[in-house]
Amino acid sequence: MAAVSGARRFTMTTALAEVAAMEAVRRIPKELDKYLYMRHMHHENPALFYKLLINNAQELLPVVYAPTVGQVYQDYSKLPIHIHGLVVRPEHRGSLLRRLRDWSGGHRVRVVVVTDGERVLGLGDLGFNGMAIAEGKILLYTVMAGVNPAVCMPCVLDVGTDNERLLADPTYKGLRQKRLRGQEYDDLVDEFMAAVKALHDHTLLQFEDFGNRNAFRLLDKYAPLQCSFNDDIQGTACIALAGVLSALRVTGLSIEDQRILVLGAGEAGTGVGQLICKAMRSQSKLSEPESLQRCFFLDSKGLICSSRSDDLQHHKLPFAHDVPFIDNLLDAVKQLRPTILVGASTQGGAFTKEICETMAQINERPIIFPLSNPTTCSEVSYENAFKWTNGKVIFASGSPYDPLKGPSGKMHHPAQANNAYISFFDRQIPAHGFRQQSSP
Repeated sequence: MAAVSGARRFTMTTALAEVAAMEAVRRIPKELDKYLYMRHMHHENPALFYKLLINNAQELLPVVYAPTVGQVYQDYSKLPIHIHGLVVRPEHRGSLLRRLRDWSGGHRVRVVVVTDGERVLGLGDLGFNGMAIAEGKILLYTVMAGVNPAVCMPCVLDVGTDNERLLADPTYKGLRQKRLRGQEYDDLVDEFMAAVKALHDHTLLQFEDFGNRNAFRLLDKYAPLQCSFNDDIQGTACIALAGVLSALRVTGLSIEDQRILVLGAGEAGTGVGQLICKAMRSQSKLSEPESLQRCFFLDSKGLICSSRSDDLQHHKLPFAHDVPFIDNLLDAVKQLRPTILVGASTQGGAFTKEICETMAQINERPIIFPLSNPTTCSEVSYENAFKWTNGKVIFASGSPYDPLKGPSGKMHHPAQANNAYISFFDRQIPAHGFRQQSSP
């Protein structure tokens, strides 16, 4: 009886601590200060941290992950926090397996999230500060999938930065040199990947926020060899396709009848296009060229088309259609008449009032997905998209937006299309590294 009584007291004490901690978080007015409070808890009382996070995921994920981490990335080196992840630098060549083993503390690592910080959201090259994204992303495996945090490793490949502001900042904790390129970079990645595989033969590795010049080729190189995926290319594509399929249940239209226009032709955008086109082929009799002809892209120079073929990176070429060049998004919407408008550009406010109004004129229920993170980089807010389409919009965004009240008094809740909601991959997706190894 004494043991039972003691267990009850322990349970009550733990519950009271959780309530008190949650109340403390809610009293903090600034999101960045909430983040720091949670980081301190993570270091001092990890059991309470994870209990709080799991039991209050909807409220706290925006604090420890997007959109608050958008503020954190830029000033990560300045923040009074303990680093939870593993830092790998060129000087560690030859000892990476030992470093991974030392960090794991004897645990069987099941998941690694690794970044080199070259292309962090819409913020560009943040070098070592990319550790913030690895630490934030790794939490999702515990919160969303119940994976023991002891077997989850966040990691940054600190190979320098081309960001002059960071190199000149005396508080920057990263390697103070221009980015490592070429064979030296590849050799470091090779040893790191080999070390992950040697550490445990079947560990899932997530590539996160690598620049275009490395993201596609690393995925193509390692996906057939190790259990790995690129979250920016494949994770974004999966959640975007899920959003499109959900939206089509509202419109009642078929996927092969859609015309998709994507602003932004980097990893995320072209990944979205490839997967939506594959879904078209799987649900209809469309050929690959026919499905690709239904998907258009604008990059920083304008519409991707055949007249620009000599100037395009390889991942853009499948979408270089034989159509006239258009140099701006509004004219592209008017001439191409898309049913779905996707933002993967990191250009905050790019979906203007006139663009949204035009989408609403073309479509009874326009589908508009501003997927760029953080909120400051979102192509359009939910409030504006709703207002500018007279409430007709079917909306999903990369960062969360608050619900709003419509003219009739009804509350409207915007959907969030964030990679956090993707937990598995279609084993049948072969295009551009969309290969699935067995999950851990």
